[in-house]
Amino acid sequence: MIFDGHSDLLYDVTRRRLRGECRVLEQWHLDRLRRGGVEGLVLSLWTSTANGETFWEETPWADPADAAGRTGQMLACARAELAECGAVRLVRTAAQAEVARAQGLLYAFLGVEGMAAIGEDPAGVDRYADAGARMGMLTWNEENQLAAGAGASPGQGLTDLGCQAVRRMEQRGMLVDVSHLSDGSFADVIRLAHGPVIASHSNCRALCDVRRNLTDDQLRAIRDTGGVVGVNAFHGFVHRDPERQTAEMLARHAAHMADVMGVEHVACGFDFCHFMGPGNAYHDAAAIREILGLRPIREFDLWLEKMGMSRRERELVARENFLRVLA
Repeated sequence: MIFDGHSDLLYDVTRRRLRGECRVLEQWHLDRLRRGGVEGLVLSLWTSTANGETFWEETPWADPADAAGRTGQMLACARAELAECGAVRLVRTAAQAEVARAQGLLYAFLGVEGMAAIGEDPAGVDRYADAGARMGMLTWNEENQLAAGAGASPGQGLTDLGCQAVRRMEQRGMLVDVSHLSDGSFADVIRLAHGPVIASHSNCRALCDVRRNLTDDQLRAIRDTGGVVGVNAFHGFVHRDPERQTAEMLARHAAHMADVMGVEHVACGFDFCHFMGPGNAYHDAAAIREILGLRPIREFDLWLEKMGMSRRERELVARENFLRVLA
């Protein structure tokens, strides 16, 4: 069974609910999650408008430039959806996740993918924490008032406000997630951190040299905080050659992480995007071909076994490592 440390399903929930649908998880996603062996996941609040989609611009309720408005609407949709869906329980701790699992429920943590909505007030972090968020990224790929993302200048670090936000996140029990940060902002987070830092959905730059992936030195820095890195199934972060964007190659990323950090710091953050519509930059070949089959995650696990990981090590990667840092 798998704990997926990064899912954008709230994006689809919000899009569909704003068009009048309900019970989105039950109708469109739960069966696939169960067939894939997913027992729990992190539902991310991802409200950037720089993502190739248009549904925010088509929504009449708010200015599409209003990050706080978009975030509030996604939270409202999430609450309404989870109130309708008795098969999924929102949790805040690993202990609560285990209770839900024992009761046959899929458990979900709340995360944040980009914090532009807090504006100029670091206390805005409290609004996420009060809503139940256990992890958060300061930015998506863009540069905002807190930090520089992977699409911005690589050397750009955190702003003063971003440093205050990191401290506030730690005070409120939120893990700082560096998956979308520039190298400079990553280094600042590591310098400030007093506890585990995570990269919820990133791969190894040594195997696929793109900004969204992590260098071996960055992997070791996360290890030294006690954190974890979740391997990402998005094709462009697995390999530059489309013929090598496979479950085997994704397993090689996990094996490389284990060699560099130790297997205790490797996790899953698949970032599946199959539900995003045609025309979205992430839609075409949105996830590895082999992983999108009826047994999506089994292929990844089989390759880990072929590469020499024991059953116990695979259990750590599949669920236990990520749950450890969410205790």
